[in-house]
Amino acid sequence: MLKSCANLLQRYPTLFTPTQLLTARSLPRYFSISSTCPVEGLRDFGLPNATWGPNLHDLYNKFLELSKTGLWKRIPSHNTIAHHLEGDPRETGIGKRMFLRNLDRDGVGFEYCMFYNKAESRMVCLFQPGPYLEGPPGYAHGGSVATIIDSTAGAGAVYTCGSVMTANLNINYLKPIPLGCTLLVDSHVEKIEGRKVYSRCHIQSHDGLILHTEATGKEQNTTVTPFYLTF
Repeated sequence: MLKSCANLLQRYPTLFTPTQLLTARSLPRYFSISSTCPVEGLRDFGLPNATWGPNLHDLYNKFLELSKTGLWKRIPSHNTIAHHLEGDPRETGIGKRMFLRNLDRDGVGFEYCMFYNKAESRMVCLFQPGPYLEGPPGYAHGGSVATIIDSTAGAGAVYTCGSVMTANLNINYLKPIPLGCTLLVDSHVEKIEGRKVYSRCHIQSHDGLILHTEATGKEQNTTVTPFYLTF
C-alpha cells in the first residue's frame, strides 16, 4: 500500500510539506498544511456506521474523549488518496481505491478507525474484521491480519517521520481472531536510525484480556517528496 502511495506522489504535487527537511539529524518531524485538502463530498469511513458493534463504539468513544485533551487525534479515513493531490479528486481518483477501503458495503471487510498520539509516536487502530476477511472458518485470514498491522504501523511511521515504505514485517500469530470481534491494534515507533524506522505492534481484544498477535516492523524513509496521508 505504501509503495503505491509513493508512486503516486512522484507523479503529482503534494498538498503538504514538512516543517523541516527529513534527514538523519532532523528526524522525527511533522507536517504543516500548505493548502486546503479538497475533501468536500468525500465520505470519512473512520466515523461510526450501523455495522459497528457495541464494543467498537465503546472503544471509539473512549479515544474520542481522550482526543479532547489534545494528546490523541482521530485520523480521517477515505477510500482514495487522490484528494490529497492538486486537481479534481473525482478525476484523479477514477478506478483507484485504498486497499483497505475497496468494498462498497459497510462491515464486510476492514471496519476500522485510527487515533494518533504524537507525544508517544503511537498509532492505535480500532478494528472489526468482517466476513469477507475469512480464512479458517469463522476466523480472520492471516493476510488480513498482516494488512491491518502493516497499515497501522505504517501510518504511525508516516505521522512520526514522514514518507516511508515497509521494508520488513515480522508477525507472531498467537491466538486466532474471530470474525466480527472488536480489536485494538496498537503500534509505536521504537527508534529511528538514519532512514530506518523501527516499529512494534500488537493486536489485543477490546478488553485487553487476549493478546492475538505481536509484530515488529522496519520502514524505510523514502526519497520521494514527503507527504501526508489519512488512512
